[in-house]
Amino acid sequence: MTTRVKICGITRLEDGLAAVRLGAHALGFVFYAKSPRCVTPEVAASIIAGLPPFVTTTALFVDAAPDYIEQVVASTGVDLLQFHGNESAAFCGGFNRPYIKALRMKPEVDIAARVREYPDARGVLLDAYRAGVPGGTGEAFDWARIPVSLRPQIILAGGLNPDNIRSAIEQVSPFAVDVSGGVEAAKGIKDHNKLKQFIEEVARADKS
Repeated sequence: MTTRVKICGITRLEDGLAAVRLGAHALGFVFYAKSPRCVTPEVAASIIAGLPPFVTTTALFVDAAPDYIEQVVASTGVDLLQFHGNESAAFCGGFNRPYIKALRMKPEVDIAARVREYPDARGVLLDAYRAGVPGGTGEAFDWARIPVSLRPQIILAGGLNPDNIRSAIEQVSPFAVDVSGGVEAAKGIKDHNKLKQFIEEVARADKS
């Protein structure tokens, strides 16, 4: 089983191309104004137009207005939507695109119950929780909290980097991993050496 890799927070074509060349399966574009990795629909469309085929492009939103989501979908042609706010399943499924739902690992959260709230989601992403921050915290959570029955289905995020990704995969065996800050030189600027190290460590974990 090959662990799929998504590189999120892409703001430059050269970073997207480097990620794909090194083995990333998906790229993420952030459409949340409070994020330092936020891009405009025009910038994302320009980057996506320069990518090779068979790369899944993902648009990330946090409680965005429906009109804005529709604008992004129409102008970029993204393949997949990713929702990081308090969006309902009905809302997430209303844009003629498959979606994944991000859930933050609050101390009291019942992950299995939350996953059941989104039966039509293409996947569920588990991220670290920090009050008031919907993602991109750079913090990991206790992976042992993930129910064993859910682990083969989930996308693991939160504080992943080249130093801990191998142990994360060996412990959780997720379907995919999602990284942003852990492979950056600066906010929104990817470090190509870190990208290489991260993806190589994923491959090593898959073989172990």
